[in-house]
Amino acid sequence: MIFNELSLKGAFLVEVKKIEDERGFFGRAWCKNEFLEHGLNPDFVQLNTSFSKKKGTIRGMHYQVDPYQEVKFIRCTRGSIYDVIVDLRPDSPTFMKWVGSELTADNYRMVYVPENFAHGFVTLEDNSEVYYPVSQVYTPGAERGARYNDPGFNIQWPVEITVVSQKDLSHPDFDLSRLQ
Repeated sequence: MIFNELSLKGAFLVEVKKIEDERGFFGRAWCKNEFLEHGLNPDFVQLNTSFSKKKGTIRGMHYQVDPYQEVKFIRCTRGSIYDVIVDLRPDSPTFMKWVGSELTADNYRMVYVPENFAHGFVTLEDNSEVYYPVSQVYTPGAERGARYNDPGFNIQWPVEITVVSQKDLSHPDFDLSRLQ
């Protein structure tokens, strides 16, 4: 596995190190020991999947609060997405900053999302699917969100947003009180 730290400390773009031959390739998409070597949490307890029918579908910006903060490890298995994470650690020099990564079924890239980050994505094509293990079970009372177009984040989405759930539209602008 190839770990490339993103501009938000503790977040990584992870690539499969491919061993190729005439059949195709082999590579690891996850390895507990390699996660530990990079200081990352390798303990996943739930595997989530989402399927979006239409290009321009947004999901996010989601997070869980203490003591249920979660690590996510995002991979697009069909189609393509623009995956965005936002640093919600108040003591971080990159607090409220975001970074986006294009994940496709063909590029095999994955994003490691640390605890205390908001996460979301927009589909770049129809019929896109995402798989991601998380380090905490879904806990409704700890679930929070901020709108995908929150002016405090100023995320630059690469495509027009055309499909948003009512739940995601109802999220307020982010403020520190939402971390409790």
